[in-house]
Amino acid sequence: MFAPRKMRLFASCLSLLASVSLPGAVRAQAPRPTPPTRNPLNSTYVPGKELPDATTPSPTLDGNYILGPTHPSAPEMTPAALVPRGSISTFTLTSSESALYPGIARDAGTFGTADPSDPARLIITTSHPAPYTRRVTVYLPAQRVSGAVLPFIVGADGPDPALFTALDSLIADRRIPIMAAISISNGSGDAQGSERGLEYDTMSGRYAEFVETEILPRVEREYNVKLSRDPEARATMGGSSGGSCALIMAWYHPELYHRVLTYSGTFVNQQWPFNAQSPHGAWEFHEHLIPAGSIKPLRIWMEVGDRDLLNPNVLHDNMHDWAVANENMARVLAAKHYHYQFVFARNAGHTDRAVKQQTLPEALEYIWRTYRTPVLGTLK
Repeated sequence: MFAPRKMRLFASCLSLLASVSLPGAVRAQAPRPTPPTRNPLNSTYVPGKELPDATTPSPTLDGNYILGPTHPSAPEMTPAALVPRGSISTFTLTSSESALYPGIARDAGTFGTADPSDPARLIITTSHPAPYTRRVTVYLPAQRVSGAVLPFIVGADGPDPALFTALDSLIADRRIPIMAAISISNGSGDAQGSERGLEYDTMSGRYAEFVETEILPRVEREYNVKLSRDPEARATMGGSSGGSCALIMAWYHPELYHRVLTYSGTFVNQQWPFNAQSPHGAWEFHEHLIPAGSIKPLRIWMEVGDRDLLNPNVLHDNMHDWAVANENMARVLAAKHYHYQFVFARNAGHTDRAVKQQTLPEALEYIWRTYRTPVLGTLK
């Protein structure tokens, strides 16, 4: 065994080695720190209306709201015997079938290092081409009429059984249109250097184009269904990086999507590879793009938890606090007079399941509130 002095010297050497961050060096990502519990009444956050515990805001209202601390499941999230259930089907798509996403992966146990010349930029040397197989789950409403053109919602990280249950209830109650859902699984991995990170965190129209050209035509062909081309009849949805992806799809292609629903949206600096046009990734939404851009015809619902993520990687750029990012989003959306609803959930973690079970029906009703059907007019 080492003598105590040698043990101290050995530990010092290990500490020194761990502190070295050479360009291109790769090391395993440290465990994520336990997020602190944020106070929604923080003076640096947007003012929000505190609601009575166990309630949700009205789907008719814009603005900022504080929920919790308890989150009972909405009644619409429990299948009811008399509610017609839509059909749920699945097909697979391999990387060899995709022109836009032929597949990448980051080696297991590796992450990356901060660029010594730019602490907001991550260097990754272990990402490489790799195959994947993804599932696409398609929900078609029981009330659909053959030949009718359907509104629809595209969801990330599928399949999403909670979404399908909510759609059954809300469609039956005529609170949302008779609509389809296309719930797409990611191409595997997470964050920078992974296929999921490439798909969801890249600030471009590429993922929306992938859905438009490689997913929707196959859905129409395989299930003999017509999906609307009207952006007012199309919505996007996701949680975490899937949430940032939902907004990215609509932001870069507003001619395709006007309605966005996000849980714990990753509006932080997580884009890779680096792009000089959006150097801070999705943090650019509230830092530059929304404040400086023209108003787009988007209607947005957002949620974040008081124990949401905080700085889960090696970058120390002050652009990795999910609560701050979503608060900033609410602030700039309000300043530009967007129609949006922002929910800050007490006693809630990242993409909190209980919060989703409580709020999803209201969130869906909010984003579809202004939709006008070709025959029936405005939804009640």
